Amino acid sequence: MYYEIAIIAVIIFVIMFATGQINFNKLISDNEAIFKKLKESDWDFYVRAKYGVGVNPDILFNKRIKNGIIAMIVLAFALIGNMSALTVVIIIAGGYGMFKLSYIDIKGFYKKHINEIDAMLPHYLKSIEILIQHYTVPVALGKSLNDAPEIFKDGLRDLINAINSGDDSIAPYMEFAKMYPVRDSMRMMRLLYRLSIGRQDRKQEQLLAFSRSISNLQQKARETRYKNRLDKMEGMTMKMLVCTGIGVMILLILSVLQMIDL
Repeated sequence: MYYEIAIIAVIIFVIMFATGQINFNKLISDNEAIFKKLKESDWDFYVRAKYGVGVNPDILFNKRIKNGIIAMIVLAFALIGNMSALTVVIIIAGGYGMFKLSYIDIKGFYKKHINEIDAMLPHYLKSIEILIQHYTVPVALGKSLNDAPEIFKDGLRDLINAINSGDDSIAPYMEFAKMYPVRDSMRMMRLLYRLSIGRQDRKQEQLLAFSRSISNLQQKARETRYKNRLDKMEGMTMKMLVCTGIGVMILLILSVLQMIDL
């Protein structure tokens, strides 16, 4: 009986989708404020890191919501003959799992390319350091925009606009660091802010401290890159040794078997 109801419900849903009576995009847009609470704070950064600035993170996020809802509907139809409190939990968990799947995948991409992405910030800050020797920090930020890595440009525009609008607090710098949670981004943006409000007579001293921090970041990136290369080489060596050992064992076993036959 339950399965007949499920089949009828599926047919009704298909008809309603085909005629436009049910629209996922409208459902998501009407409840955007609720769904936004499920959005991870670093989702936009991971999307930009993988796909570049040409892809809208909100569009991909809405697709995740849609996939989660579809998964819940499919599970509900599949389990309609055995409805209980546990079944409801399974349906919700399945939908949430489908929703989180894309986030886990895109975060995995960041972890695989973490050194390359993390190295972008000290490289960019090095160019800022050179400009700060001749200009104030806000002017240097503006002049660095065109040559900055694409991944940072949206955040830089927001940072520059906030400064130009009269916000001389640390908040715009921290917002930039939150938008790009790469290695030591919070600490480096604090140093940059202090440099922007420092007295002119202490500028050279603060600039030296800023430069040393950038050099330390670059050194960390190089050390991590070399360590990963070494780990990869060690892994390949171990695979070769294991394969060689297995091959030798097989040859020995074959030799013993041949001697026994003789």
